[in-house]
Amino acid sequence: MLSREELQEVLKKAYEYARKQAKESGASMYYIKNDKRIREDTNGNQFELIYNADRKRREIEYHE
Repeated sequence: MLSREELQEVLKKAYEYARKQAKESGASMYYIKNDKRIREDTNGNQFELIYNADRKRREIEYHE
């Protein structure tokens, strides 16, 4: 069984690999950060995804 530190390292490497693959293929990455839905484009720009009552998506620049 992996230790907590080993598991964290495995997850970090998996994230880095997924990020690299997305960038190479021109795909955006989607994830949750600070309880917000985020889309990150291949240039590293981050956008918060906001859905209205009609389920229409709007994106605004995300700043931490």
